[in-house]
Formats: sequence, C-alpha cells, structure tokens
Amino acid sequence: MIKYLLALCVLFLGNVSAIPTPKPKNIILLIGDGMGLTQVTAGLYANNKRLNLERFPVTGLMKTHSASHLITDSAAGATAFSCGCKTYNGAIGMTRAKKPCLTILEQAKKNGLATGLVATSSITHATPASFIAHVDSRAEMEAIALFFLETELDFMVGGGLKYFNDRKTDQRNLYKELIQKGYQVSNFQEKPLKKFTPDPASPFAWFSASGEPDSVQAGRNYLPLSAKMATEHLSKRAENGFFLMLEGSQIDWACHAKDGPRAVAEMLDFDQAIGEILKFAEADGQTLVIVTADHETGGMVLEQGEGFEVLDVEFNSGQHTAALVPVYAFGPGAEHFGGIIDNTDIYRKMAMLWGYLTEPVVGN
Repeated sequence: MIKYLLALCVLFLGNVSAIPTPKPKNIILLIGDGMGLTQVTAGLYANNKRLNLERFPVTGLMKTHSASHLITDSAAGATAFSCGCKTYNGAIGMTRAKKPCLTILEQAKKNGLATGLVATSSITHATPASFIAHVDSRAEMEAIALFFLETELDFMVGGGLKYFNDRKTDQRNLYKELIQKGYQVSNFQEKPLKKFTPDPASPFAWFSASGEPDSVQAGRNYLPLSAKMATEHLSKRAENGFFLMLEGSQIDWACHAKDGPRAVAEMLDFDQAIGEILKFAEADGQTLVIVTADHETGGMVLEQGEGFEVLDVEFNSGQHTAALVPVYAFGPGAEHFGGIIDNTDIYRKMAMLWGYLTEPVVGN
C-alpha cells in the first residue's frame, strides 16, 4: 500500500518517469453486467448516498462498441476484456476471424498463478465463459462447459450445473470428471456455500443452480460470500499471485426486464461484493482491483419521485445501449485506468502490468 501511495504522489507531481509502475501480484476484475453510471447512481441514492465504489481513487470512462455493432453484447464485451481484441457480438474468446484468442486467465494459469471465476449467472454464460472458452456462439453452453476441464480453475462459483451433469450432446458427466481431476465439488442441492471452508490443497467448485440462479430479490445471496471465499482460497493456492473475475450478472437482467427495484437490489449486492474485495486488497497491498461494466442496459433514467429523497427509476428501452460505462481502479497500477479508455484496454493494461504484453498500450 505504501508503494502504491508513493507512486500516485509522484504521478500527481508530474514525475511519471521517476519510478517504475508497481507490478500487482494479484488482479481482480469485477464486472457489473449492464452497469452504467445511472445504475451506480440509483444504488448510491438507495443506500443512504454511499457505495463501496466511492472508495476507489482512480475513475474513468470506457467505450464499449464491438467489431460488429456500435452496441455490444456481453460476449464480445467480455472477450475484449479477456483477450484485448474487438470481435463480433456473440463470440466467446474468439477473434472477428473466428480464431481462438489467448485470454488473460489462460495466460495467468500458464505462468503459474491461481485463477478463479465467480458469477451470479450460469458459469457458462457469456461473461465468465469468455475468460476460459473459445466457441463461435455464446449459445453453445455445453461446448463451453468442456473448456472447464481443459483449464483448471482454482475457484469457481456460478450456476449452470445441467451443462455439466445433464448433457444432451455427449452424455458425459463433467461434474464427476471434475471430482476425478481432484476438485472439491458441490452444489446448491447438496450443501450451502456458507457451509464450506475450501481446502487450499484442492481446486474448489460450487454450482449455485441447475440453470440460471434466482435474482437476489428471490433469495440468492452468495456473491459477497463468494468474493470473500475466493480471495482467501486463491491467495493460498499460488505463492506468486492470482487472477479473479467476478461478475454481478443480473444487474443486466433486471434492466432488460425494466425492473427498477430489482436492478437496485442487484447493484447493491454487487457493491457488497466489491466491499469484500476491497477489504482483501487494502490488507494485502499487492492487489489491483478493477471494476467496470461490459455495457449499459435499459437506458435507465432517474426521475424525481414524490418527496425530496425519492427517485423513480425508469427505462428508455429493454436493450443494451451504446453509453460509456464507468471504470474504477484501486491498488498497484490503478493509475493506468483513468480517463477515457477502450474496452480492449482493460486486457492490454492488465497484460502490460504483468509483463504479458510488450507493445505500447493503445485503444482500438
């Protein structure tokens, strides 16, 4: 933490070249799917005007367009984060020429780091899938699940159990295969997540639903707990660091449904997870935390309700929009994430800081 503060002081004084950029040991990327500035604002005013997001010293804005559309989908948006390339909507870890692109998670694993994925969607959904799988279409859920047997994750929490143990394409039981590979594996039917203390000697996987998990309003509450468990487990799994991607998936779904109260509840659930991550990062001092969104959803607007403290949440559409989305950064290397950047810069800056990328960091 001291090195990080000193680096920021030097930057503010204008002596950027005086010291090298500190290299983070760990990188945690948190994605609020569909989270634009208005979703953040709605969460803030619904939570006594405070969010954990306010604790980040570096903020910026991000362009979200894909290679095929001005308005991206989550697959192309997450592939930009994971691989640093623009691609067509629907692509999972593939270039616009439909060739596999090496992801930051795969690079971390190849370099001996621990890796983790957490989502409030199925773990095979577009965003988490884009960090581990390579398929032409996000709809190929069973094909995506196969990649979880190819690249070992040290920590995995999300829905989508049926794509592992009730497969229609090949009748394989990937759930059992994970156990055979040495995973500590369980699911919502067998044991609640809160009952686990994952053994650091083994990779850990817990499935939160057969398909897609419930909304937080319906009782789903594992995201903040997963954030805490993931950092504790991953920090014990590899001495030289870890990469974790955690997604608040259902902010997007609530906005598609034009459900303002649900969108706010999902935003606050995500912010609680951010708070758990910041606790770890502040104590650790070697962790870069990045929070952003793949796109904004719904064209959310906030209107004055009845009474000074009341806001009405409205939506211009039930679809994604082309609005810039916020970026927040904390920890060593955070200063690289300010200003207006491109979604591909998320990968490029992470890769640069870890020495996986040698060319200059530029936007697309």
